[in-house]
Amino acid sequence: MSKYAGKKTVITGGTHGMGLGVAKALLDEGAEVLVTGLNEKNIEAARAELKGRAAHVVRSDAARVDDVRALRGIVEEKLGRIDFVHVNVGIAELVPFDQVTEEGYDRIFDINTKGAFFTVQQLAPLVNDGGAVLFTTSIADAMGYPGITVYGGAKAALRTFAKGFAAELMPRGIRVNSLSPGPIKTPSMGYPAMPDEEKDAHEKEMNEISPMKRHGTIEEIAAAALFLAFDATFTTGVELVVDGGLAQGIIPAAA
Repeated sequence: MSKYAGKKTVITGGTHGMGLGVAKALLDEGAEVLVTGLNEKNIEAARAELKGRAAHVVRSDAARVDDVRALRGIVEEKLGRIDFVHVNVGIAELVPFDQVTEEGYDRIFDINTKGAFFTVQQLAPLVNDGGAVLFTTSIADAMGYPGITVYGGAKAALRTFAKGFAAELMPRGIRVNSLSPGPIKTPSMGYPAMPDEEKDAHEKEMNEISPMKRHGTIEEIAAAALFLAFDATFTTGVELVVDGGLAQGIIPAAA
C-alpha cells in the first residue's frame, strides 16, 4: 500500500520548482493533490506533467484575498476534507534597500505574507483534526544578505505566523511548522525575473559560500516537507532549515 494513500493535500505555489516537487512526491505515494499557481505557462506545464494522476491544478492569486476565499470553495468541492496544507507560494526580488519602491514592497508582502495568512485562515476549517500545515520560509529570515531585506522581513513574518497558528490550532491537534530552504536548484533559482546570466553568477557565488559547496535539490526539499507533514507527529511551531549549513555558521574543516 502506498504511504500516503487516502491523504488529500493542498500546495499553493505548486505548479513549479519546490512546490511541484513536493506534489510529485505525494502523488508517487498515493496522495490526492491540489496545486495552485498564477503563471499561465507554469499552470499549463503542470497540467501536462500531472495529467492522468490524482492531481488538480488551479489558478489562484495569493495576493488577492478574494482569490484565496474562492480557493476554499474549490478545495472543498474537489477534495472535501484535507490532511495537509503546504503554503509554498512566494516571490523573491533582489533589490538594494535604497532602490525598493512602495509598489515593490507591497508586492513582496502581499504575496509572501498576506496571502499566506489568509490561505491558512480560509483552509484551516477544512483540515482534518490531527492534520498539518507547513509554511515555506527561507534562511533569509535569519540572515543579513544584500538585496533581500524586504523579502527576509516577509519570510520572518511567516515564521511568526507558524508559531501563532500552531498555538491557535493546537486544540484540534493540527501541527504547524516551517521549512526554511537555503539555495535550492530550481528552474527559477528563486528569482524568476533575474536574467539567466545573473542566475548563473548567483548560483556560483552561493556554491562558493555554502559549507557543502552546492545547491540543494528539489528532492531534498520534498523529503523534508513530507517529514514535517506526516512523520514529525510530536513537532509543532518549529522551523526546519534545509540549507547545507549555510545559515548555521559552519566553517568546513580543511580537506
